[in-house]
Amino acid sequence: MAPSSEQKQSILVTGGGGFIGTHTVLQLLREGFRVTIIDNSVPEAVDRVRDLAGPALSRNLHFFLGDLRNKEDLEKVFSETRYDAVIHVAGLKAVGVSVAKPLLYYNNNLIGTINLYEFMGKYGCKKMVFSSSATVYGQPEKIPCVEDYELGAMNPYGRTKLFLEEIARDIQKADPEWRIIHLRYSNPVGANESGHIGEDPKGIPNNLMPYIQQVAVGRLPELNVYGYAYPTKDGTAIRDYIHVMDLADGHIAALRKLFATGDIGCVAYNLGTGHGTSVLEMVAAFEKASGKKIPIKLCPRRLGDATVVYASAEKAQKELGWRAKYGIEEMCRDQWNWASKNPCGYRLQP
Repeated sequence: MAPSSEQKQSILVTGGGGFIGTHTVLQLLREGFRVTIIDNSVPEAVDRVRDLAGPALSRNLHFFLGDLRNKEDLEKVFSETRYDAVIHVAGLKAVGVSVAKPLLYYNNNLIGTINLYEFMGKYGCKKMVFSSSATVYGQPEKIPCVEDYELGAMNPYGRTKLFLEEIARDIQKADPEWRIIHLRYSNPVGANESGHIGEDPKGIPNNLMPYIQQVAVGRLPELNVYGYAYPTKDGTAIRDYIHVMDLADGHIAALRKLFATGDIGCVAYNLGTGHGTSVLEMVAAFEKASGKKIPIKLCPRRLGDATVVYASAEKAQKELGWRAKYGIEEMCRDQWNWASKNPCGYRLQP
């Protein structure tokens, strides 16, 4: 399909070398957008995106090594290219680490994003798709969560997302030219079906699926399951999981909504399957997909972890035309495909 004039617009993707970023960038290129990435690491992942996109589309991809907390980096990025919109994915994301190191999270996530808004305003780019999180709901009284629920994050990571949503609302209220969409989701998993790009955490993973994958490939001896006495059907925490390809498509659907709706203001959408899956159910699904037995160790519940969180995506289905296509089986299949082909991630050895 030939790109429309809309699809030829220029998009800045922060954190475009990360797990969500690489998959979103690949889809943007395939849809005909011009893309610039700013990221402070992982050029190998970006090279693999170029390989998957092919030579013709890769001409529309530019990479800038930089940090959103460094205003000199942002000045260079914005002065060299005019952007039609920003997809903001960059940020630290581990709940447990945020509890142990809150200042690290407030410094990285808040200051970097405030700087980004400053330079977007300076250069007249006032359209933003922001990767928020379902952690802004805290422990909701009713399930599934809907977008107008009262917000109340339970940990520093979630609070950074909540604060940034509030900051965005203030910015848009002060200047109605801004169009901002917040995407609330939890636990992106899976990988591109090629197995060429995927999640590659540094050190011991903090999220469930990369932890499972490292046990499956022999890099870790067992899976630590944090919390086994939750008031749930099997005693483990329940979350919604979303395939990273569905999530990439969700970012693009939100981007199109920004371009098409002049008075959208600042609005939030949940992205997810709308179904909760327990930790042990996810382990069983991965074992089935991989043929690998995952030894587990039951550990005390972590501070800041909610019991059950999953959200309704009906609003996104209605207003963005987006719906999750992949189920748990496909998520585990594609996660294992990536892990088995790249047991050490983007490195040749640990």
